[in-house]
Amino acid sequence: MTIPKDLKYTEEHEWARIDGETVIVGITDYAQGELGDVVYVELPSVGDTFGQNDVFGSIEAVKAASDLYCPVGGEVIAVNEDLGDNPETINKDPYGDGWMIKLKLSDPAETDRLMEASAYEAHTGE
Repeated sequence: MTIPKDLKYTEEHEWARIDGETVIVGITDYAQGELGDVVYVELPSVGDTFGQNDVFGSIEAVKAASDLYCPVGGEVIAVNEDLGDNPETINKDPYGDGWMIKLKLSDPAETDRLMEASAYEAHTGE
């Protein structure tokens, strides 16, 4: 299982790549492994806004279905449209091409509530 050190993490297994006011969001390698083969992902629309920990979509896999939680609050500025036709990309490359949404961060202080890689590693028991 891969846990990149440059990302932040949630207890619900989302990751956040923070670049100034832009935050790219996806699910972790651990999460995709637990779900199994991803067959469908429902994502929001550009312009939608969410608070920290709000449900922003859902993911369905062979083993289970799960809600997706926003690691930080903000406005959706981009959605990975490729996942509609190729949801399995999340299994193949969860931290790269398998990204889900990009947000314009509303409150930078919320990033302090996310876990560093070491804390996430402890959280998953890996």
